Amino acid sequence: MAATALPPLPPQFKSIQHHLRTAQELDKREPVVAYYCRLYAMQTGMKIDSKTPECRKFLSKLMDQLEAMKKQFGDNEAITQEIVGSAHVENYALKMFLYADNEDRAGQFHKNMIKSFYTASLLIDVLTVFGELSEENTQHRKYARWKAAYIHNCLKNGETPQPGPIGMEGESFDVEREEAGSSSLHSGTTQPTSSSTYEANNIPTSNYTGIHIPPGAHAPANTPAEVPHNTGEVRLTPEDFARAQKYCKYAGSALQYEDVSTAVQNLQKALKLLITGRE
Repeated sequence: MAATALPPLPPQFKSIQHHLRTAQELDKREPVVAYYCRLYAMQTGMKIDSKTPECRKFLSKLMDQLEAMKKQFGDNEAITQEIVGSAHVENYALKMFLYADNEDRAGQFHKNMIKSFYTASLLIDVLTVFGELSEENTQHRKYARWKAAYIHNCLKNGETPQPGPIGMEGESFDVEREEAGSSSLHSGTTQPTSSSTYEANNIPTSNYTGIHIPPGAHAPANTPAEVPHNTGEVRLTPEDFARAQKYCKYAGSALQYEDVSTAVQNLQKALKLLITGRE
């Protein structure tokens, strides 16, 4: 856990407050993910304002937290190797997304599920520290934020949400900002995630229209996909080998969570790429 307490959050950094809060919540059980949440906040904060004295002070303290975590977890490959870190964060985000998605499709609507959808979207934000998001992750982020807003609105209005992907025009909500709830962010204490402590202002105003999640995209395949046979000699580029290695790393990270389906799915992608030269 990062020991250095942060100073009050400058108003300019309001957009990263929930990523930092997520880092606090994950400090004990998922320190690697917490580290990258802070790294995302650091990089984003630098882009927003690195010159104002209060912002410079805040970023300096945040940098101290990152350095302390690097020393503490210096022997962890997920910290020292970006490709492993990326796989770790992505698989945790997917785990959160699938939990919420499965609850949604089963018609089990509750505050913890809403927060899981929203947290998954925050962690997909964090994936941008490793590079541009894939189209699939971009869709998952939009869908998760839209679902969080839609289900929150339904429960708030005493309505029963429709499960699964549906087309919805202009889904948004407006709640009073209870910023007192974010005071724990600056105290250095960890607030565990709990359905009883869910705060509505964790979700920003959203406006998503008819986001489509392709069949099978919301969850790993239950059965192995058919892998094409090699019909001839395939010349692979260095980029192909790098992508295949990435999929194998993703599979290894998934197995840390005993997530066999995701591991199989990524190994299949690597195998298909090596056999056909195509994804």
